[in-house]
Amino acid sequence: MLTGGVFSLSIVALVLLSKPTTVLVATLLSGLCAFELFRMLRSDAKLPNEFLGTAVAALYPVAYAIWHFNGLLSLTVGFACALLIWYVFFTPARITDVSVTLFGACYTGMMLSSLVMIREILDGFWGGVLVVGILLSVWANDTFAYLIGSRLGKHPMAPHISPKKSWEGFFAGILVSVAVWCLLPLIPGLELPLVWAVVGGLACGWIGILGDLVESRIKRSLGFKDSGNLLPGHGGFLDRCDSLIVVAAVASLLFRVIGL
Repeated sequence: MLTGGVFSLSIVALVLLSKPTTVLVATLLSGLCAFELFRMLRSDAKLPNEFLGTAVAALYPVAYAIWHFNGLLSLTVGFACALLIWYVFFTPARITDVSVTLFGACYTGMMLSSLVMIREILDGFWGGVLVVGILLSVWANDTFAYLIGSRLGKHPMAPHISPKKSWEGFFAGILVSVAVWCLLPLIPGLELPLVWAVVGGLACGWIGILGDLVESRIKRSLGFKDSGNLLPGHGGFLDRCDSLIVVAAVASLLFRVIGL
């Protein structure tokens, strides 16, 4: 409980403080999540290039903050070329190792760089409030899905991947996600029609739960209960960010579709 509170409040404070501190948050989360993912893959006889993959994952938010989409494209192309060079000269490496390294960095760093994209939609403090709103929608979704699912859940959602997930919890999480998104139009300067807020809540509500199931499947297939132990009582950083990774990307895409 204490660890989760400190983790959440630290992120909120840094996001509200400024754009550079938001970039710092995204960079740290990207690098730590990538590190945990590559560590798990190592246990499954994979040989990802952990150093390069973790470094690039951490650089994605920085690249976007400085050069925007040109930065993301340039970093990805350079990363792919570096991996091919590594594959040619590091003979133990297999093409699957190249693939999981590329996937790991893009799954964590590229998608979490969306937090910086969202921060830039509004100037100054209110941009931070928008990011916090997205964070709250994710955390509220997780919390209510767990509470309702653990008390009222009778219909398993994905018993072979995450036995504790239920359809009752799924719909509860989506409803609270929509409720949080419907508050976003109250942010000064954000021209978000209510109908699009509902669409955003629905889209990010289910995609957040999908992100949780994706990470659960990764852990189950690799034989891990938690992605790490850096957050006592909460597992690892990837455990805490599994939903946020995909929600940030989908929210950023939605904002661009409606022209924000």
